Amino acid sequence: MSQTPVRIDGEAVTAEQGMQIRAPYDGQLLGEVPACTAEHVDRAVAAARRALREDRLPAWRRAEILDRAAELLADDEVADDLARTIALEAAKPITTARVEVTRAVSTFRFAAATCRTVSGEVLPLDASEAGEGRLGFGLRVPIGVVGAITPFNFPLNLVAHKLAPAIAAGCPVVLKPAHQTPLTGIKLAELLLARCGLPASWLHVVTGSGSEVGAELVEHPDVAMITFTGSPGVGWGIRQAAPRKKVSLELGNNSPVIVQPDADWAAAAKKIAAAGNTHAGQSCISAQRVFVHADVAADFVRTLVEAVEALVVGDPLDDTTQVSALIDQDARDRVTGWVDEAVEAGATVVTGGKVDDAGVLRPTVLTDVTGDMKVCAEEVFGPVLAVATYADVDDALQAANDTRYGLHAGIFTTDLALARRAIEELDFGGVVVNDVPTWRADQMPYGGSRDSGNTREGPLYSVLEMTEIRSAILS
Repeated sequence: MSQTPVRIDGEAVTAEQGMQIRAPYDGQLLGEVPACTAEHVDRAVAAARRALREDRLPAWRRAEILDRAAELLADDEVADDLARTIALEAAKPITTARVEVTRAVSTFRFAAATCRTVSGEVLPLDASEAGEGRLGFGLRVPIGVVGAITPFNFPLNLVAHKLAPAIAAGCPVVLKPAHQTPLTGIKLAELLLARCGLPASWLHVVTGSGSEVGAELVEHPDVAMITFTGSPGVGWGIRQAAPRKKVSLELGNNSPVIVQPDADWAAAAKKIAAAGNTHAGQSCISAQRVFVHADVAADFVRTLVEAVEALVVGDPLDDTTQVSALIDQDARDRVTGWVDEAVEAGATVVTGGKVDDAGVLRPTVLTDVTGDMKVCAEEVFGPVLAVATYADVDDALQAANDTRYGLHAGIFTTDLALARRAIEELDFGGVVVNDVPTWRADQMPYGGSRDSGNTREGPLYSVLEMTEIRSAILS
């Protein structure tokens, strides 16, 4: 099979070695992409640097490019092709893949709006004696070449969350998509370059291993900023390897959700069942740790299990499928291993926990869990919900906070005072009241603390990260 080329400085590039891309669900060969080398990265970065010097785009042109991208992504033919590609290479159910395409439309639209409206500020220089008679203002200027490293779980929209703000900020980009799901990112780059008017020097794609291509991008002296979404271990390793760069990290979570007895706990159970299994639980804010009040725990678990068992598991291209395969066999084996470890430590499998005849891990609900089990202490990144009970909401809030992560949390309650208290006390980047922690709008400030990262994404917030203030003083 011939390689699907990547674009570097406008040229369709292949490599001596290739990487096969196989469907996680059935193993079919989907394509082959170049196994790029350090030389490819050097060439891409050099072209991006040249764009900063020779091919700078005014804001109105960048905004038009972003608007055009949103229009094309909304086109039925383009959207269907991208959704199918996502479903095949990520095993994301096709209905969920279509939602991802729709979200990417919003991401580009908000980036275009930010491009047109983001501004600097007037500096009150005469607030000090030395500044009297001088006029000052702060300009937002591009930080430089951005290296974007994206994960497999949202191969379109998380690429969009890197590329669209970078274009809005005036930063040329070198993109390294996840090695498991590069085809979607390649298609998006082709769309921007061939049909949206983005100059060839502004976007370059390098596919390959993290150890070679990723490391070269991270350590390259002409890359001003790395924006990375992925695992904490890799993310903090990047931060350590590039101490002189700006490094924006959006990492993992083991999202807690608290269910109070005054809430509509039955509706909460159904929402949590879906949120814990969307894309087989492979989301940074997938519901994972469930704390339910003892007064309603038995009924809640029964309703939760009914909702989980009603989920349709199977082929991601089937419109009825709600849960499909994990990204690869290693991921599946890791998750099943953690479930088995939890059972050995005293947890109970209420449903799921087994791999079916198609090789798909069935959506799983565990009870009798403790905080030190991996299914609670770590990020499962699989279709597993771990349910614990509590009698005092103070204990639930404390247990939710007892984690090295800090991305999103949720609480279901009709008590406004408790909701306000939860927002104040839950130590997470986002606290969602009366919905699952998996909820996100693409324009909101999204990110966390501790092992969940060090930044906020969303087009406006990413543009602020990708620009610097330059002080201008007129005497």
